Amino acid sequence: MKGSRGLAVVSRRHLLALLALCLLLLLGTNLLVQGPQSAVLPENGNAPQKQPLGIGVRIFLKRLFGDGYGQRCDRHAANRSVERQLPEATIFLDQRDPGRAAYFFVETSCNGLVNARQACAVESAALLHPEADVYLLLLSPPPELDVRRQNPSVANLMDGYRNVHVLYFNLVDYFKGGPLEQWFRSGALRASSFEQSHTSDAFRYYTLWKYGGTYMDLDIILLRSLSALTNFAGAESSEDIAAGVLNLERHSTLAMECVREIRDHFRGDDWGANGPGVITRTVQKLCGTENTQEMTFDRCKGRFQVMPPLDFYPIPWRQWRLYFNISSSNDTMRRLSKSKAIHVWNKFSATTPVQVGSRQPYGLLAAKFCPRVYAGCGATF
Repeated sequence: MKGSRGLAVVSRRHLLALLALCLLLLLGTNLLVQGPQSAVLPENGNAPQKQPLGIGVRIFLKRLFGDGYGQRCDRHAANRSVERQLPEATIFLDQRDPGRAAYFFVETSCNGLVNARQACAVESAALLHPEADVYLLLLSPPPELDVRRQNPSVANLMDGYRNVHVLYFNLVDYFKGGPLEQWFRSGALRASSFEQSHTSDAFRYYTLWKYGGTYMDLDIILLRSLSALTNFAGAESSEDIAAGVLNLERHSTLAMECVREIRDHFRGDDWGANGPGVITRTVQKLCGTENTQEMTFDRCKGRFQVMPPLDFYPIPWRQWRLYFNISSSNDTMRRLSKSKAIHVWNKFSATTPVQVGSRQPYGLLAAKFCPRVYAGCGATF
């Protein structure tokens, strides 16, 4: 009886995991040693080489003990039996006018839900660029998603701005036929320790290579038009380039170099290596310097420029609370007066409330640059 009680405390999931791992070992599979095809591709983009990493095992363990993110995305993507309310991104974007400026946002939770702050970022781009197309792409949302009922802020945008397009996509179709197709099929992204974040990273570089335009994070508010700027990113410091606002020309050499950097040097164990790390490493090579203050068009062979922190990241992440602090509001607003955008560092600030009508800087800027969303969000933004 005592032994039976001891076995009872071992969950069924744990037993299955132990049995599966024993089976792998007994079969003598090379999965633990080599893993399946890796993310490392030769320059010609053909079949990937093998590397000594157990990608398949990491995916297996994530499916047993992870948060279910990858399975949710795959399950929603595989369900093609329900007619979606939204256009499919690949078909829609392949038909777009390449002569029109494009601004891209992506929501990667695979639940299809967009909150008011995220919708605010989209509205600020649409408001300041009425001549451009603004795209909000939802990764593998539930097939039965009722966009208007479940996303009132998005419905508000769709009703108020003819240049806002809300689309859905899945990664298999989106990467198909492109330079990241084999990399994605290798399983490297699914095996990542930061899968949702790294999905966004791969999306931004691939999208800018394929379509050209400006990618922006959903925790940004634009304060000025970016129409006069091309081929740019913003610096966080004298050493680091951020990837929260990024513009690249369609099929440009630099855009392809960023895609290759993802494809050939992907790091699933490092949160920043595939986002800011990609643009930082690529531009350092192009410009021949590690100092972001020296990364001008002249130094970078006329192909790229890095804007100073004041433009897009005027408040460093360690000071993110200033966006919510009423007592220092006047000083903060003066500090932001010459910026092109703000980045509110959602990773830290997501649960900090903004009371509508207050003097919190984030709310003041939202009232001006995303007025429809801010007016319709209720008492708390």
